[in-house]
Amino acid sequence: MARYTLCLVVPMLSAIAHAQTDRLSGDLVRCANLIYAGTKTSRCFSDRFLQRVSLETNIETDGKFAPVKLASKDIYQHPFAVMTGEGSFALTDAERVNLKNYLTRGGFLLASAGCSDPGWAAAFRREIARVFPDHKLEALQLTHAVFHTVYDIGSIETSHGRFKGKIEGLTLDSRLAVVFSSDGLNDTEHAQNCCCCGGDEILNAEYINVNVLAYALLH
Repeated sequence: MARYTLCLVVPMLSAIAHAQTDRLSGDLVRCANLIYAGTKTSRCFSDRFLQRVSLETNIETDGKFAPVKLASKDIYQHPFAVMTGEGSFALTDAERVNLKNYLTRGGFLLASAGCSDPGWAAAFRREIARVFPDHKLEALQLTHAVFHTVYDIGSIETSHGRFKGKIEGLTLDSRLAVVFSSDGLNDTEHAQNCCCCGGDEILNAEYINVNVLAYALLH
């Protein structure tokens, strides 16, 4: 694994993290693992980046994902959520409404196709377009601040096509609210009983995910 340089912005994160968590009922940043389209959810998205955030910054996380139904009001207790899986899916009307409200009210979504599954990626693109028909997913350049919030990310490394991975984002009112990868940010190397043998998974996903969470709290 490549070494990454910590950015100078890290010492600033303490006050910002406390400002974000003051809106919640607890002191820890809580991250949701979404349950959607019935019982679809992630069993292979590593939560190790949550512990690394706590080690490398003054942001305190609970260290584990919390399972949260997308249509539930519980999602508003989590400023950050992950959504992943394999195979095609369709959200319910209630899930679409709640996802739109969550993101427009300051929530942040990290979405990633499990094992680079094209069916899931296509379904996510279709659903996010239905939720936000006037906004589009756009490729995030490596110069974007999300790649330089905690670690300086100089390349996106993938298991089958090194340095060719692509990460996209959806911006709402000048705020990046969704980060999406069809290659796979699941970091299954550090997830128990999971593998991604057939997918072109992003190898430095743990470090990128640290940046995404910190960026979400900063903005």
